[in-house]
Amino acid sequence: MRAPITARGAEKLRVELRKLKGEDRPAIIRAIAEARSHGDLSENAEYHAAREQQGFVEGRIKEIEQRLADAQVIDPASLTDTGKVVFGATVELAPGDGGPELRYQIVGDDEADIKSGLLSINSPIARALIGRSAGDEVEVAAPGGARRFEVLAVRLV
Repeated sequence: MRAPITARGAEKLRVELRKLKGEDRPAIIRAIAEARSHGDLSENAEYHAAREQQGFVEGRIKEIEQRLADAQVIDPASLTDTGKVVFGATVELAPGDGGPELRYQIVGDDEADIKSGLLSINSPIARALIGRSAGDEVEVAAPGGARRFEVLAVRLV
């Protein structure tokens, strides 16, 4: 199944992948070679640390490559603005409890960061918002109980 990701999120993964392959991997290879030159590897902490770091970097490279291969890159700016909440849309919400207004962009799982206002498409709030328009009210089943929101605005960036 293809996982949606914004063009910005995909580019962020590509930048990380280039850094891992172009900078981190060669540095680790040099560190392993230097540690080997010190002789006995069985008690060489530098060697074991470098090998452990190499395993982490190689695992992250494989993970990013797989995520990019499985990704369906969606550019919100290229979508037709129907006024409804869709993947990539930025949504302004008024909580039903009178709290401060909230602003979220609906993004893929890999780029979600609630503190930055990036809400995963698979989160309960995003699932409740999909297909809604400004003026609609939604109720979201949250771990702390049901929460109500009013959709104030929907924009495609």
